[in-house]
Amino acid sequence: MKTTFIHTADWQLGKPFASVNDPHKRSLLQAERIAVINRIAETAREHKAEFVLIAGDLFDSPGAIKSTVSAACSAIGSLGIPVYAIPGNHDHGGAGGLWEQEFFLREREQLAPNFHILLKPEPVELDNAVLLPCPLLRRHDLDDPTTWIREGLADAKRFGNKPRIILAHGSIATFGSLSDDDDDESGADAVNHIDLDRLPETELDYLALGDWHGTKQVGAKAWYSGTPELDRFIKGGQHDPGNILIVEAERGQAPKVARHTSARLGWHELAFSFADDTGLDALEQQVSELIEARANEDLLRLTLDGALGIEAFTRLENALDSWIARLIRLKLENHTTIEPTPEELASLIQRAQDPLVSRVAARLTEMASTEGEDGAVARVALRELHAACNAN
Repeated sequence: MKTTFIHTADWQLGKPFASVNDPHKRSLLQAERIAVINRIAETAREHKAEFVLIAGDLFDSPGAIKSTVSAACSAIGSLGIPVYAIPGNHDHGGAGGLWEQEFFLREREQLAPNFHILLKPEPVELDNAVLLPCPLLRRHDLDDPTTWIREGLADAKRFGNKPRIILAHGSIATFGSLSDDDDDESGADAVNHIDLDRLPETELDYLALGDWHGTKQVGAKAWYSGTPELDRFIKGGQHDPGNILIVEAERGQAPKVARHTSARLGWHELAFSFADDTGLDALEQQVSELIEARANEDLLRLTLDGALGIEAFTRLENALDSWIARLIRLKLENHTTIEPTPEELASLIQRAQDPLVSRVAARLTEMASTEGEDGAVARVALRELHAACNAN
């Protein structure tokens, strides 16, 4: 028996994105995490998926606000096929948690009757598959959440030829910490470890994993789907976020897995060093190639160093001002210093009509050639003097 389904995880709906200062732009990021569910629905219809699996962290917190819960249920209801999810470390289950609250239960019933949250570690038999959920009932668990499966499959023959699919959320021992944290996050969890080697591989047909925010195959039948819409800047070459997985599983056969890009927003990184003023044109060209003429659709981590002349430095500030407005977020590390060009210094020092300015400029030029705070202050003062002398 075969079945085709969508494997996704780590939606983290309601993520606050506290590092984005503009509240409107924060809301754009949050809204995109809901909008991606519509793209998942389109992919599911295109590939005739029979159901959707969410391997944990549907919400960013077990205390998701009501408007987020309602938006999530509405979007999930629009998928039109069954959706099965487990709690992850961010939206962990347990007595009195989100998944048992009256408001969530009411919204799910009215808006998403196709949505099933699996809170018990026990087999769930469908018409065309058997799900083996491993829900996290607390944020930090020292035990392997898949431990129960070894006993749960003791009489697996009763499932016949239906493919058997694990749903689990956590890290694997051979892969290290999987939370893919950047400076927006609180730090990686060193718990919720999954030991793939202890699972009865021949009795299983697919392992749908969540927690790692990039798409990655970690075993013959084990995959992390990654987050469907990026929520942080990428670190390292092994990350591949922004996807969902289209899976065809068959009892006793290797699964067929295809990744499908679902992300819309662009998260970019660029490091640039100015050798001279002509570098500014090159930087503007590179940024233009990344974000084109879009507004509020991209985020950029930009690291700058080197030196620019006075006029070029002013141009850089104007460019940064525009990029801050156009981007959802500009995460900037700007170590660029002001180094007046010979022509700019000459225009200040060689002023026969204004000897006072000439003397001040000459002294500032001397100070600017030194290292440390005095040199930096002098370079800024030269810039201000240049602006005053060239003001209309």
